[in-house]
Amino acid sequence: MSREITAVSVVDAVGDDLRRRLFAGELAGGTALTEAMIASEYSISRSTGKAAVEKLVTEGLLQRGTHKTARVPALGPDDVRDIYGTRLRLEGEALRELAAQKRVPEAATEANDRVRASGTGPALDSVGPDMRFHAALVQAVGSPRLERMYRSLVDEVRLCMAQVQGRSLLAVEQIADEHQQILESIAAGDAEQAVDRLRGHLSRASDRLAEAIGALER
Repeated sequence: MSREITAVSVVDAVGDDLRRRLFAGELAGGTALTEAMIASEYSISRSTGKAAVEKLVTEGLLQRGTHKTARVPALGPDDVRDIYGTRLRLEGEALRELAAQKRVPEAATEANDRVRASGTGPALDSVGPDMRFHAALVQAVGSPRLERMYRSLVDEVRLCMAQVQGRSLLAVEQIADEHQQILESIAAGDAEQAVDRLRGHLSRASDRLAEAIGALER
C-alpha cells in the first residue's frame, strides 16, 4: 500500500509518520527499515527515504550498526531500568530546582488533570498526558539542553510502552494521585520529599514495565 505524504519537508513528514507508527506499536522491535522499503511505501526517492531513516537513527528511535540495515530497537527489561534510572536523575534535579522556588508548573497541573480524565478510556490514553506531566517539570527549569536530553528518554519510554500496548500497568487514578503528591511537595518547598515521591512513582512504573516486557521475551 502506498502512503502519500504532502508537506513542506518530505523528510520531516515521513519521519513524523514513522515515529507515529513506532509509538503506536505498528513496527515491532527488530523490524528492519530499508531505504527501498520506505521509498516504496511513501512513493518517494530512495535518497529521501534514507534521509528519513537517518533522522530517526539520530534521534535514537532506530538503531543501525556499521554497514547495517536500520532496525526498530528491541528494548528489554535492563533497558527499561536504565531508562527510568536516568529519568530519575534528570527529573530529580528539576524537582529540586522547582522546590527551591516553591514553583509548581501550570503545564504539569494541566497535564495531570488530563491523566485523571483519561481513566475511563483505553489504557494507552493516559500515556500522552503522563509523559507531558513529567516533561513539563523538566521544561520548567528552562534549559534547552536538558530538554533535548530528556526528550530522547521519553521517546524510549514510548517505544517500551508500544511493546506492551493495551496493558494497564498502573491504575490511572494511582498515577494521577502520585503526580499530585509530587506537586504538593514542590509547593511546600520540600525537595527531598518530592524526589522520594518521584523515585517511588518511577520505580513502580519501571518494575511493572520491565516485568511485562520480560514476559514477552520468555
